[in-house]
Amino acid sequence: MTTIESHVERLRSRLLRQGTVPGVASEPRARASAVRVAPEHYDFAHFPEMRQYERTCWYYENQGFQWNMYREHAGVASAEVEIDGRRVLNFSSYNYLDLSDDVRVCEAAKRAIDVYGTSAGAGRIIRGEVPLFGAFERELAETLGVEDAVMGVSGWGVNAGAIGFLARKQDLILYDELVHNSMLIGARIGGARRFAFPHNDYDALEQLLAEHRKQYERVLILTEGVFGMDGDIPDVPRMIEIKRRYRALLMVDEAHSMGVIGPRGLGVVDYFGIDGADIDIHFSTLSKSFSTIGGYVAGSRALVTMLKHYASGIGLYIAAPNPANAAAALAALRIMRAEPERARRVVANADYLREQAVAAGLDIGPSHGSAVVPIMQPDSETAMWMSARLFDAGVFAFPMIFPVVPRDGARLRFFLSTAHTREQIDRTVALLVQLKASAPAPKGLI
Repeated sequence: MTTIESHVERLRSRLLRQGTVPGVASEPRARASAVRVAPEHYDFAHFPEMRQYERTCWYYENQGFQWNMYREHAGVASAEVEIDGRRVLNFSSYNYLDLSDDVRVCEAAKRAIDVYGTSAGAGRIIRGEVPLFGAFERELAETLGVEDAVMGVSGWGVNAGAIGFLARKQDLILYDELVHNSMLIGARIGGARRFAFPHNDYDALEQLLAEHRKQYERVLILTEGVFGMDGDIPDVPRMIEIKRRYRALLMVDEAHSMGVIGPRGLGVVDYFGIDGADIDIHFSTLSKSFSTIGGYVAGSRALVTMLKHYASGIGLYIAAPNPANAAAALAALRIMRAEPERARRVVANADYLREQAVAAGLDIGPSHGSAVVPIMQPDSETAMWMSARLFDAGVFAFPMIFPVVPRDGARLRFFLSTAHTREQIDRTVALLVQLKASAPAPKGLI
């Protein structure tokens, strides 16, 4: 072997040991058993979330409760619903206006399928645009009193995507500590600096702005139109006044307010009698009052143009909504505008539940004026026990426990609809009072 050949062979041997020769398997550098990593870092069965799930399953089995998550139901989820062959009162669906089986909404969705099929076939920006999208967006913008709107596939995704696009590393996000998870995740996406302010504490919000505003370019303030866990309504006009003085942007999540609050049921603009343009970014899911799926952002034409052309999860890197979803949302919007008594009936039902619950000594937290009524519980175990016993008695109300709410904020959450009757509410309150009196002391099992 020549000197050159020997040198090449030595080089090849070294490269093989290092695993850098293309197409040639490298020599094992160390046996897998030599790498010591705890199972919770590579085995899904040992991940903490899985252990928490197993503990919850054990608790249900230990207490003799029926498993209440991912329960299949038959038919439409209205004031009553069929679960496991039983007809039960339903307070765990957000079909606020009872439009999920409205013949006008259903027929609109069916017609859209007949014309466009079950899919738009691509992202909207490529070749996935159909006239239904623009029709819904124009009527929605007119309803809210803003210039434009854009709808997307997922309410959660549209919310998170809009915030993640608008707030960058050089920007600041100030958010109410109780905003929805989609807002929290959206706030992280762009790397903006983030501060939470205490729930509905506008002095604290202003103090944060006074201290930090000059250090950042854009400042985005996040709140909800109706807070989904507590059912209370923030002082939006006060927040508008604050954001104007500090040249900030205000975003309102109207998932639980649009279609429900206000004389015409058209959300915070209607409720407070304000100009829609006073709110920089309107957001709502379509899965509640609109009785379909998806989400929208509405506001200035400049805002919507940017989101449609540059925002991931809204205009880019995502398929168009199903035409049937857009048709259903458009039909629901037209019904909202034509039949405001539906919204008034929702709030009247919720007000009646609040009045009866308070009179019976039950704690409804700060809920007012909305369709969301929590019945607060002293701890998670009691909340789960109450939910299980209510289901045994033919009432479905889902427990909200940590980590969805704080450990000291366990509750049963009631969603009211236009379809509920006072007799159903009376029966439910009586059951709650009866169960409260007989609830066992918590055992510290969960």
